[in-house]
Amino acid sequence: MKYSFFYFSVLSFVAGTAFCSVFDGGLYFGLFWIFLSFITYSLVLILNSSPSQKRIFLIFSFVLFFFGLGLLRCSFSNQQQHQDIQSLNNLAEQEVSFVGVVTEEADEREDNTKLTVAIKEIKNLENLTAKNVKVLLTVQRYPQFIYGDEILFSGVLQKPENFLTEGGREFDYVRYLGKDQIFYQVFYPQVELISSGQGNFLKEKLFSLKNSFLKKIKKTIPEPEVSLLGGLLVGAKQSLGKQLQDDFRKVGLIHIVVLSGYNVTIIAEFILGVFSFLPRLVGISLGALSIILFAVMVGGSVTIVRASLMALLVIFAKMTGRVNETTRALFLAGFIMVLHNPQIVVFDPSFQLSFVATLGLIFLSPKLNQFFKFIPARFYLRETISATLSTQIFVLPLLLYMTGELSLVAVIVNLLVLMLIPLTMLMGFLTGIFSFIFAWLSVPFSYLTYFLLAYELKVVEFFAGLPLISFKIGCFPLWLIFFIYVIYFVLLRKLVFYGGEDPKDNDLLGFKSEDEKNLIF
Repeated sequence: MKYSFFYFSVLSFVAGTAFCSVFDGGLYFGLFWIFLSFITYSLVLILNSSPSQKRIFLIFSFVLFFFGLGLLRCSFSNQQQHQDIQSLNNLAEQEVSFVGVVTEEADEREDNTKLTVAIKEIKNLENLTAKNVKVLLTVQRYPQFIYGDEILFSGVLQKPENFLTEGGREFDYVRYLGKDQIFYQVFYPQVELISSGQGNFLKEKLFSLKNSFLKKIKKTIPEPEVSLLGGLLVGAKQSLGKQLQDDFRKVGLIHIVVLSGYNVTIIAEFILGVFSFLPRLVGISLGALSIILFAVMVGGSVTIVRASLMALLVIFAKMTGRVNETTRALFLAGFIMVLHNPQIVVFDPSFQLSFVATLGLIFLSPKLNQFFKFIPARFYLRETISATLSTQIFVLPLLLYMTGELSLVAVIVNLLVLMLIPLTMLMGFLTGIFSFIFAWLSVPFSYLTYFLLAYELKVVEFFAGLPLISFKIGCFPLWLIFFIYVIYFVLLRKLVFYGGEDPKDNDLLGFKSEDEKNLIF
């Protein structure tokens, strides 16, 4: 029963933050729900009811209490954002000069670069402060700026605007940037480098190592293959070009172009496969260590740390076989992330995809692995197919809502490509490592890496060129997403409770008996 309270509490808190993200009723609205929870709890103490009825009232009071807490946390966050936005409101649509520090790795596009800059000083306006405000700069690709550069830039300060996606849904670009404290943007300002090395020392060294690694690889592997490898291997933010990106989107493979939370979750499964020839405990331990080193190597951004944590939970599920314990750990991790930044529930696609893909790997992948026993387990083939299908099934409703595009070849393309991703990453890594020692040592590995990358790009180009392989489905309603995931939940419960396993070990809500399940549901 205690596990039921845990899940209901976490889900209620998340629901509160999600509701407040869309309809912010203010602090008193959250306090009102908490007040209702105390009234409901008082009824538990006052009423002379049966134990089962008391449990229902108790759970209901927990739901109300944590829903109110979620409202309060999100409302506090919204108020802080409002204060940060107001700090520069008077300067909007004016040309202003700022001094700031580049706080994230440069996001290189096909014809420009995006820089996230934290403001340190407003020139000629010493009485104004904006210490919590970040500005998104769109600059020319050259000269290049890197993490930790202190720059002076001058341009017209503008507020971001929402826009319509190709599926016809309005994308809340303002809140999407706002979750990272980015409230303004400047297009093509005049930029002057003041100094370097103003960022976090460890992150600077990690980014420097990554950039040196990529430069070595670029000497042996041409474009566009090397850009794809950079995205796969170290999360390099480099453009493949609009045409190729459209092709990746058409075939449902856009998640591997640049490292994302969804991608890291899948990579966790493949890393386990690389070490599958070792004893189970050794292989899983090395897999977990690889995920940690991987997160450190790519710079330890919030997105990657979040996704890597979820990937480690998948490894924990493999190691212990206790699905329920892993699920509680996943929900606890999600709760902490939302508590830290409540905006991610609604406005961070990476968090949503990471969480849902992890659920798919924990719950559905083992079931599909049993179903596909006719597929050989050699070369990690069965595990790869199970992992790919489970994540595809679980993230499909979200992807339809986000992109408004349905790819009919997504599953087959993912199977054809993702099975070779571990080998591609390994060969690419060896190419870079040997390039640091002697360039000629990397030649054999670079040829094999190029062959694998070229194959993956050809698969994408071939299927993207077929007629009628993707459809625009217009606005995919939010209610339909919830309905689909409820169906998933019901089907998974049937798989767990009637699949010959111990419900105590696997129940998503931790119920101890069939009576208790019937009581709640």
